[in-house]
Amino acid sequence: MAYGIVHHFAGGTKEQYEASIAAVHPGVDKLPDGQIFHAAGPSPGGWTILAVHDSKDSWERFRDQTLLPTMEAGIPGGFTSPPEQTEIDLYSVMP
Repeated sequence: MAYGIVHHFAGGTKEQYEASIAAVHPGVDKLPDGQIFHAAGPSPGGWTILAVHDSKDSWERFRDQTLLPTMEAGIPGGFTSPPEQTEIDLYSVMP
């Protein structure tokens, strides 16, 4: 079952997003293994990211092996604090 994650970075900026995504994604326009959708943009009070993985296991693997270790080590120019996070067991994902 597809699994969605919404991250809201209070006070986050486009520049912080670009630095952070460059550090945790495998390349320009390439998604991590198991991620099937990624969208991001400015939102009230900061920056919001929506990611959809093919499963909760895929999300947890990316989170534990890539995202958290990289963010905890610090990303030059990246987000400076953890996001507010919502995780969703997705019922429907449309193209």
